[in-house]
Amino acid sequence: MPPMNRPAPVEVTYRNMRFLITHSPTTATLTRFLEELKKYRVVDWPFDDGSSPSKQIVDDWLRLVSIKFREEPGCCIAVHCVAGLGRTPVLIALALIESGMKNEDAVQLIRQKRRGAFNSKQLLYLEKYHSKRRLRFKDSNGHRNNCCVQ
Repeated sequence: MPPMNRPAPVEVTYRNMRFLITHSPTTATLTRFLEELKKYRVVDWPFDDGSSPSKQIVDDWLRLVSIKFREEPGCCIAVHCVAGLGRTPVLIALALIESGMKNEDAVQLIRQKRRGAFNSKQLLYLEKYHSKRRLRFKDSNGHRNNCCVQ
């Protein structure tokens, strides 16, 4: 079987959040990939390819994002699945939505960076997702970043 054509990693940035969308390593890059993972906190939240995450995974993911960006504003969270086209973009979209972005804008931003992201089932999930506004961060002056300056 010919090797899968893998898209390059891309960064998605919104407010003080940065995410790196990657894919699984190849056999040739696995050793280096594992060496890099050992340097950082790694969390494994598997869910079926082409599907949406469980409520528990969503809660755990948003808790991690909240903690990480409060402790280190502007840091980058790398997220990967097999091709970086479904499960990874869904999780990042949820973080964007919870931080104040409209659902459709989150999908559009990610698709601008990662062509082919999301399948129809995942798009429907994101369309119906209701934000609980769990990712509202304060800026350096102590103000919440959910206001608009005009």
